[in-house]
Amino acid sequence: MSALIIGVPSKGRLQENAHAFFKRAGISLVQPRGGRDYRGTVPEIEDAEVVYLSAAEIAGNLSQGTIHFGVTGEDLVRETMPDADARVLMIDGLGFGFANVVVAVPQAWIDVRSMQDLDDVATAFHAKRGKRMRVATKYVNLTRSFFAQHGIADYRIVESAGATEGAPATGTAELIVDITTTGSTLAANGLKVVDDGVILRSQANLVASLGANWGQRERASARALLDRIAAERVARTTREVRSRFKTADAELVAEAKGRFRAIAPLGGPTSSGMLTLLCPPETVHELAIFLRQRGAETVMVAAPEYIFERENPLYEALISKIG
Repeated sequence: MSALIIGVPSKGRLQENAHAFFKRAGISLVQPRGGRDYRGTVPEIEDAEVVYLSAAEIAGNLSQGTIHFGVTGEDLVRETMPDADARVLMIDGLGFGFANVVVAVPQAWIDVRSMQDLDDVATAFHAKRGKRMRVATKYVNLTRSFFAQHGIADYRIVESAGATEGAPATGTAELIVDITTTGSTLAANGLKVVDDGVILRSQANLVASLGANWGQRERASARALLDRIAAERVARTTREVRSRFKTADAELVAEAKGRFRAIAPLGGPTSSGMLTLLCPPETVHELAIFLRQRGAETVMVAAPEYIFERENPLYEALISKIG
């Protein structure tokens, strides 16, 4: 029987955050035999399974189409697949795993502040020494693409298997391309980020493979999964405002919509005078004041857990890609 397969990081903070992300959407990832089990189930979603892999393996499996969804960093996706946009769809940024892929040079290079400066230094280095500057990195494809965009050709890549930031100090490379969160490790190794040298601002993403088998079962399971994720995402950025009026009309609702970006999902006031509005968190206090000024006897505000809408942009984006 076919099943929707979801790749989740197998350990560490990424796994914890991935589990928390799905839990917020009302989705349980269950490992029947405990934390060392590399297969899992999703009780709430019919015909769905979980496989636990490293973040790099998830990117590779998405590329090959052997899993349908995966939680992994955009940096790994872009590095693994130079043609990523034709092979996968970034469904949603998950708000964790933030890091930047950057070009970093020795702090002693005081005249190198931009990629143009680096190009000048690379050209001079080649002319003087008869060999190209070495760039230590694990991000070979991202480096080549970024350097090409800036017209830099006088360099060669030294693939890094260990602590990339230590390469200039040990003499194995002149500069590096690496991932960083705060930049403190780079600074501790005497390196600085080139001003326009941020190659990619990455975070963990829910990614869909366009090359996976998307049969009717897989699509139905994907819809159920993405409905929950979309409902939680909308609810997170929405407040429910309930009020009771002796008299209220469509004009009041229209003004609330125009001034406070509110919507009336259940229509206008009921015969009992109850009115339910949804609005962004930043307008909720002003909306409450407005409703009281217009005669509301009571205004109650709540944070909804889920808001399910007829249209699901996450699922529609997927369907538009897979056909």
